[in-house]
Amino acid sequence: MSDGVFAVLITVLVLELRPPELPTVKALLLLWPTWLSYAVSYLFIAIVWTNHHQLMRYATAATPRLMWSNFAHLFSVSLLPLSTAWMAVSKLAPQPVAFYTAVFFLVNATYIFLIWEIIDRAPVDDVPPKARRISMSGRS
Repeated sequence: MSDGVFAVLITVLVLELRPPELPTVKALLLLWPTWLSYAVSYLFIAIVWTNHHQLMRYATAATPRLMWSNFAHLFSVSLLPLSTAWMAVSKLAPQPVAFYTAVFFLVNATYIFLIWEIIDRAPVDDVPPKARRISMSGRS
């Protein structure tokens, strides 16, 4: 289900893109806030989706706490198309940018709760050997 939510969010994100009113390169360049907002949001969702996919490999059981933590995380990610569209149409005005930043913070905060829930449930023996061999220098 989570993969489906991420796929829909990226689709909704692209639906907000509109072609320029005039058939000129200048008209296209004037839409730079929209394109920049889209690109940053697409990249962010792709990173969050990849991290989520990797993290869920460690889930050993679909407990109610895990499911609600996941729903909270997906909810926070679902706010990205709205915040992206608002920021783009406002041409990067301060309040929409602040809202966009708050959504980024919320996505990361809910991801941390999701990590804590999975770590609480995952026995050390279930962690793959390669993940257990990380040294202080960050190399395996």
